[in-house]
Amino acid sequence: MEMLINFPGGKRVNATYKGFTVKTDQPKSEGGNDSAPEPYDLFLSSIGTCAGVYIVYFCESRDIPTEDITMTLCFERNESSHLMEKITIDVKLPPAFPQKYKKAVIRAAQMCTVKRNLVHPPEILVTTNGEL
Repeated sequence: MEMLINFPGGKRVNATYKGFTVKTDQPKSEGGNDSAPEPYDLFLSSIGTCAGVYIVYFCESRDIPTEDITMTLCFERNESSHLMEKITIDVKLPPAFPQKYKKAVIRAAQMCTVKRNLVHPPEILVTTNGEL
């Protein structure tokens, strides 16, 4: 599998994969134009949306409507390392959500592939022209 990363100018960096282009930029305070999310914002949103799609799969398999389900992702960042120390996802279920599935929907969200990759991170190599 391959994803193409290109540099369209300024502080913008884009990723093209499966026919979609994901655009990023830096805030004006960092020399960007603030025209798109920062890459780290996409990292955080990928965790939330991944957990969310597992909730969708869970609910669809049980004919539970998802329109009134929301989630909030909160995070704590270490100020000196700028790395996340804690990420909390709060699933807000509507009153009509079946009580017997509350713990199961949490387990479903925890199956998120992005989260599981953080628990068991891949090796990441950076090369130039295919050489280390």
